[in-house]
Amino acid sequence: MFELRPYRRHSGEIAYNPFREMEELERRFFENPFGTFFNNGDIAEFKTDITDEGDSYLLEADLPGFDKKDIHLDLTDNTLTIYAERHSEHEQKDKKDKYVRVERSYGKYSRQFDVSAVDTENIKAKYDNGVLQLTLPKKQETVPEARHLEIE
Repeated sequence: MFELRPYRRHSGEIAYNPFREMEELERRFFENPFGTFFNNGDIAEFKTDITDEGDSYLLEADLPGFDKKDIHLDLTDNTLTIYAERHSEHEQKDKKDKYVRVERSYGKYSRQFDVSAVDTENIKAKYDNGVLQLTLPKKQETVPEARHLEIE
């Protein structure tokens, strides 16, 4: 469900670089210091938190302003896809000329998660106050049974 991405050196060797994410954050900040405040082009995905609750994982996704009917959860093999679509009111012809400024984002958003360690038959989903909560129960590990074999 979680991964550490390797850092590839110029010589082709792979080594983990613990500072890579910080360097990327710094690079993105100085390229666009105001982030998505003035630019809606970077709002292609929504933010999530995943916590380990012992016997399950809790995934919380911020989806403010979405109707419950516009959020879809799909399971394919070991991949969970969260898909949400927000429709634009300002595209309607009669309302178009009334808007002075439009900053809220509209469109399609999706994220995919590896659920190979999850009991997908028992996933529970709840959407309240703009937050989607998924309870992802962990698969029960099967312990190999030990037995004694007789020699013939």
